[in-house]
Amino acid sequence: MSMLPPDEFEEYLAKAAHEVNRVFCLVQGDNSQVPWDQAPEWQRQSVAHGVRAILDDPSQPPEASHEGWLKEKVADGWVYGQVKDAAAKKHPCMVPYDKLPVEQQAKDHLFGIVVRALAGLDLA
Repeated sequence: MSMLPPDEFEEYLAKAAHEVNRVFCLVQGDNSQVPWDQAPEWQRQSVAHGVRAILDDPSQPPEASHEGWLKEKVADGWVYGQVKDAAAKKHPCMVPYDKLPVEQQAKDHLFGIVVRALAGLDLA
C-alpha cells in the first residue's frame, strides 16, 4: 500500500482512475469529462465511492462497480437520457451493465484495473 494517509491515498486513486477514464473518453470523441481539479464535487465523490467499493472488495467485477454507480445515481435523482446532462441529472449509462455500449463496459474495466494496480492489489 501507500505511505500516504488513507484518505489522501484514496483521493490519489480516485484522481488517477478519473484521469484514465477521462483520456479514454477523449479517445472515443467524448469531451464531457473535465480534469479532476475542475470536476464538480458530486463527480469526485462518485469516483471516490467507486474506489472505496473496489478497496473494500478487490474481487468486485465491473458489473458490480456499475451497479453501485447506478444505485448511487438513482438515489440522487438521476434518470436515463440519451445525452449526459448533469444539470438535468440525465445520463445515457443509466441502464443495466449488459445494456451498456462496449466502450462504457471497457471504461468500467479500466477503472477497476487502475485502482487495483495502483493500490497494489492482486489483479488476477
